[in-house]
Amino acid sequence: MNQDEPKPQRTEEPGGGILMGRPFGVPVYVAPSWFLVAALITWVFGDQIERVLPELGAARYLVSLFFAVAFYASVLVHELAHTIAALRFKLPVRRIQLQFFGGVSEIEKESETPGREFVLAFVGPLLSLVLAGLFYLAMHAVEPGTVPGVLLAGLMISNLIVAIFNLLPGLPLDGGRMLRAVVWKITGKPMSGTVAAAWVGRALAVTVLIGLPLLTRTGWLGNSTADIDGFTTVTDALLAAILAAIIWTGAGNSLRMARLREHLPDLRARALTRRAIPVEPDTPLSEALRRANEAGARALVVVDGTGSPTGIVREAAIAAVPQHRRPWVAVTTLAQDLTDGMRVPAELTGQPLLDHLRATPATEYLVIEETGEIYGVLATTDVERAFVKAMARPSQ
Repeated sequence: MNQDEPKPQRTEEPGGGILMGRPFGVPVYVAPSWFLVAALITWVFGDQIERVLPELGAARYLVSLFFAVAFYASVLVHELAHTIAALRFKLPVRRIQLQFFGGVSEIEKESETPGREFVLAFVGPLLSLVLAGLFYLAMHAVEPGTVPGVLLAGLMISNLIVAIFNLLPGLPLDGGRMLRAVVWKITGKPMSGTVAAAWVGRALAVTVLIGLPLLTRTGWLGNSTADIDGFTTVTDALLAAILAAIIWTGAGNSLRMARLREHLPDLRARALTRRAIPVEPDTPLSEALRRANEAGARALVVVDGTGSPTGIVREAAIAAVPQHRRPWVAVTTLAQDLTDGMRVPAELTGQPLLDHLRATPATEYLVIEETGEIYGVLATTDVERAFVKAMARPSQ
């Protein structure tokens, strides 16, 4: 924890959950679904403990709850490995979220090279393998059949499962990102890597849906087939369906995000800007629109006596004024005052353009040249329309 950061508070963010802290300056949230999983783990692991330590009685659920918290602490270490690697590569990390099945590190930018992508994906499973090894070594320092021994064995096995599962070669798993990096390196095209890894991820989802219940039913996972009843069969099928749905959805989202990044360069402020004419504050709206029509312009910028822009006449405000009132309404009454964030450099494109618009939400922005001259007005509706059009085009 950085000492310069304020003391962590349990506050909530929309879609984020409960804020638990900010290691390395990155907020860590616990999603509400985690509590459901923690309760499920406490119940299931508690039954396992009863078989080994029946003398614990109801206290076994307290031990099991400790295991659930310790397991998710291990998941947090896994995600912190991704986060530290991302920060090392100068990639901003929005947040870490612990949720229903594991955790997610929300990295806001794509790796610049396939090598960095591979490393970024591999460090998570690597840390899980290291934790599994440490717990295995710690097991030899305690007596088997005791509470510490059971806990360490459970943490060793769970971290090993997390590592192996995440190494499966399909998006959105870490192994899928590693596969993407390999295909990217071979083809030179990041999109080709994403497509390959996403389809492998979908195939993996189908395999999990069919294969996981089959493995448990046949006892290939080391479970006793004699203990399998109808409830266990339904539970295994439900778990497989949830896992398959998460993998399938994640693979699809990865494809959509890749297409988004691929088409971001198509968004150029200069190309999307509407031509604008300057008007004085007391100019009647009807006269301003007449001048705009003559000049072939689609926007009005209010300027002061020195010609400096002070506001943008909002398109929605113009449409709301009836025709018969327009000669009596001054443009300044319909204008939105300019702020620094509403001034957009004409050369902005792609992600920097979207970041600029997101930082200062507005319906229209003043687009300016490097010299400070007015280039025109950028409407968010035009940006959205161009974005949808770009996303509809097939990938290269």
